[in-house]
Amino acid sequence: MTSLSPLRVERDAAVTILTLDRPDVLNAFNESLTEALNAALADCASDAKTRAVVITGSGRAFSAGQDLDDRLSTIEKGGDLHLGDELRRRYHPAIAAIRAMRKPVIAAVNGVAAGAGLGLAIACDVRLAAGSATFRAAWGRVGLVPDAGSAFFLPRLVGWGRAFDMVLTGEPVSADEAVRIGLASRVWPDADFESRWRAYASVLANGATEAFALTKEGLNLAMARGFSEFLETEAELQDRAGRTGDYARGVRAFAAKRKPQFEGR
Repeated sequence: MTSLSPLRVERDAAVTILTLDRPDVLNAFNESLTEALNAALADCASDAKTRAVVITGSGRAFSAGQDLDDRLSTIEKGGDLHLGDELRRRYHPAIAAIRAMRKPVIAAVNGVAAGAGLGLAIACDVRLAAGSATFRAAWGRVGLVPDAGSAFFLPRLVGWGRAFDMVLTGEPVSADEAVRIGLASRVWPDADFESRWRAYASVLANGATEAFALTKEGLNLAMARGFSEFLETEAELQDRAGRTGDYARGVRAFAAKRKPQFEGR
């Protein structure tokens, strides 16, 4: 096993496991984590010995999404945020790499998956959930729109109305409910979760992986017409949302652990 802080990379036979490893902040994404994740995904894609990939989190979270500390600092200094550029540089490469990878990519959701953490999970081919896992489309809580490809994938998984409800309310979806609505494929008790997802990944890694690759290619073509155009639209919308007063209010409220008072502008 090799270590690449803040991402752990482990080889288990033909399965490569990428563990988001910032447990003290619920594996929230900062620059170094997204950089490491993008590099690791590229390595997995080019490594012929890797036949399946698992993305999971350390501690009690899959990922709580974007780490807001850097953004809060910029807001307090009166700086200008360019969230669209940030998406293009940090998140879109990861999402695109997962969809383009010619091998199964599994999200082993061991705890909360929120914001960009949810986006990462739903970009994967399969979501496996621990019993205590929750899924949360929480962008509205800080005055943003869904990103990391989420508005593309979420309604395709759960339907337009349910996706809209998840985004507008930001309420958590339990693991059992996630399976019921098609957001996750399997749910297993916490105590058995790691052994079960490792066994599941091993089955896929030892399967007809070229056929899996061709299957994935076909499903992508069926689902993702206009995908590149969608990512650009997402980035433009997020860029605009990041310049609103409500986003600044949302970040300040998040940092102060209080409910934000949005003004709709």
